[in-house]
Amino acid sequence: MRVVSGSAKGRPLKAVPGTGTRPTTDKVKEALFSMIGPYFEGGVALDLFAGSGGLGIEALSRGMDKAVFIDMESKSIDVIKENLRKTGLEGQAEVFRNDAGRALKALAKRGALFDAVFLDPPYRLKHGDELMSRMAELDLLCSEAVIVLEYESGHEYPESFGPFEQVRKAVYGETTLSIYRFAAKQQDDTEHTEAGMEKYGIAESGGEDHHD
Repeated sequence: MRVVSGSAKGRPLKAVPGTGTRPTTDKVKEALFSMIGPYFEGGVALDLFAGSGGLGIEALSRGMDKAVFIDMESKSIDVIKENLRKTGLEGQAEVFRNDAGRALKALAKRGALFDAVFLDPPYRLKHGDELMSRMAELDLLCSEAVIVLEYESGHEYPESFGPFEQVRKAVYGETTLSIYRFAAKQQDDTEHTEAGMEKYGIAESGGEDHHD
């Protein structure tokens, strides 16, 4: 694994030892950021179920101001910190060992607010939509936030629910990426939608991309 682009381009990233984590491949990572960026002019990212921290680090490398990394495994926390040191991005990061639910509550108490969320729970867990709804309830999301949900291709998440709307979906073999937009107000707001899409370089698309 490596940083694909940006200020830390080409820097190698250490993987978490063992088989308990499933890092996003460089191919999928590059495609993901092409859909939501590819570069950013500031902002704060949340890398939940961070594993090796590859997605949050990529976001920092591509221009995010700050990233918060959450994982409940101590070995993942150690790897995230090492990868941040290797890329020189540790000054823009906070790393916490906690499970997802408690972490979201703690972040809400601190008044955290995120422009982008990378959500890559273990494939055995099918509660990505529940976590997103919880983030909305806790007021953790900017009104134009983008949420990247990575999951097993055999599973289906709704195209829209609550204040979330799926704007892109791409299948890469066993991995599917769904890109959601968060709207603080659920009623239609064309101007707001266009601003959010322009901010993150996302074009409205009802289609689905498939890749081998």
